[in-house]
Amino acid sequence: MIITYLGGEFVKVQFGDIVLAFNPPSRDSTLKTARFGADIACISLNHRDFNGVDAVTHGEKKPFVISGPGAYEIKGIIVRGFGAESNYGTVERAKNTNVGPAQKDLNTVYSAALEGMKLCFLGALSSPELPAELKEELDGIDVLFLPIGSEGVLTPSAANKLAIALEPRLIIPIHFSGLGDKNALKQFLKESGEEATSAGRWLDKLTLKKKDLDGKEGEVAVLNPQN
Repeated sequence: MIITYLGGEFVKVQFGDIVLAFNPPSRDSTLKTARFGADIACISLNHRDFNGVDAVTHGEKKPFVISGPGAYEIKGIIVRGFGAESNYGTVERAKNTNVGPAQKDLNTVYSAALEGMKLCFLGALSSPELPAELKEELDGIDVLFLPIGSEGVLTPSAANKLAIALEPRLIIPIHFSGLGDKNALKQFLKESGEEATSAGRWLDKLTLKKKDLDGKEGEVAVLNPQN
């Protein structure tokens, strides 16, 4: 499995000839984007920064789009979506209308099982307090994609709190590039005790096999955004 972080919350996961894309930005977003063909596109939040299905449609390759809760099986990959809440869009709307935040938006948390590993993508999650039934569904996470540092998503301390509760083997921070900032990432690394070990160890992409996770408990892998 090869994991590439493309800025914002845009993540590419490739294994063999199959490609998963999470939260690609649309043409209306201010984020830079990459174009490639994906087999599956998982959209957590219906927002221009995350719903760019066109970006992962290339040539004859058009993705199966998952944009909400449910259970799916595509090309042998099992994907499950769970409803949660996000303030990401409501904060922006409040600024533009000069009124208080409106009702929170639906953010879908995804789990995907492939190559004997369980991936969890939290999307634009805004609170570390998950319903008990969702915590049970997210048991045994191998790789956690964790949003850090911007209005409307997890603060560094909240992200660390949730990571501790979910007990993943490996944590990959997202959102901090293009949408958040690296100061938030630094604070998260400090709170998680990974500040020293992560210094100078940023990766352009992560190649991962199941055996590589043996013995890992909450280790952080920071990926350089490739945009």
